[in-house]
Amino acid sequence: MKQASLAGAGLLAFPSLNAAPAASPHRPGFREYLPSLEWERSLPAPELKARLLANENPWGPSPQARLAIMESAVEGNRYQHQAASALRKEIAAFEGVSEDHIVVAPGSSDILEKMAIMHYLEEGNLVTADPAYMSLIKTARQMGAQWNKVKLAADWSHDLEGMASAIDKHTRLVYICNPNNPTGTLTDPDKLRDFCRTVSKDVPVFVDEAYLEFLPNRAKQTMVKTIQEGHNVIVARTFSKIHGMAGLRVGYGVMQPEMRQQVDGIWRNNMSLCKTSLMGAMASLRDTGFQEMSREKTAAAREQTYVGLEKLGLEYVPSHTSFILFPLAVEGQAFLDDMFAHGVGVRVFDVHGKTHCRVSMGTPEEIDLFLESLGSVLAK
Repeated sequence: MKQASLAGAGLLAFPSLNAAPAASPHRPGFREYLPSLEWERSLPAPELKARLLANENPWGPSPQARLAIMESAVEGNRYQHQAASALRKEIAAFEGVSEDHIVVAPGSSDILEKMAIMHYLEEGNLVTADPAYMSLIKTARQMGAQWNKVKLAADWSHDLEGMASAIDKHTRLVYICNPNNPTGTLTDPDKLRDFCRTVSKDVPVFVDEAYLEFLPNRAKQTMVKTIQEGHNVIVARTFSKIHGMAGLRVGYGVMQPEMRQQVDGIWRNNMSLCKTSLMGAMASLRDTGFQEMSREKTAAAREQTYVGLEKLGLEYVPSHTSFILFPLAVEGQAFLDDMFAHGVGVRVFDVHGKTHCRVSMGTPEEIDLFLESLGSVLAK
């Protein structure tokens, strides 16, 4: 496929997600292709030269976190309750809330899934965007919940008016991922805060901020302010992304103390935590220099990827995260397998009938290999 054809086809594919917003309890307009070469069982495989499929931080964990992990390993014979309490205290100070607002967990996915279970979603419905990050949604649907999904707006932000209209007397939870995964887009914080303040009077609002710290102005974007004001809002954060600790599994939730007590009454969260990871998380939270380096290098990787995609005549969704989504006028399964055959791991989705690739940000060398392989695959 020639560049000129790609450019035209890509431009036609790009607006495909931006049809008139609507809520639907039926089949989602979003599904993922999986590698058919049995890569999933062996990742990271020796043949994968660029692992750009899981939004992992290629520069982490921070040196200070690694040192803290090593030094705390000698205490692995002791339970981690004191370390969990210490991390909770540091997170509370970081977020500007009291400690009784904080739940520490093995990754933010743990918080997502527990919220799906806690809110008795089998008796009602869940309102989210479409597409959205699927962890909480999958848990809720397995429990029998109805899924009221609302297409993203024309600028790829959350359609907050549409989501408010999708809420009914059976709605148990509203879930918003901001910045959104898999699109990488951001919803205006002032509009989102107004939404949270209004909607949370009737139903809890869960805001997943896993990628928020890639923004240079995190404090102005977070929804924690609405929790400080007393609203029934939950915010999830993770050490998997900017902190580069995806395999070490630490995350946390900020919520009203009453909800935190409910969580503690059902799950013994501390027993799921690892002392070495907790000590690494505390060290990483203090290592603001590493976080800034990750933020800057991720931004540079985005620019490098944008330039490469433009040279190939491809459109893309401008991202605020550590990944970029872009449409392709090719069949998704064949494209995914061809990229893996080149040693490049990416994610491929069908988004409302059009193939989209999501590529995570990596080192400059990994991005170069991705772009070179992308050009070769599309030129077949």
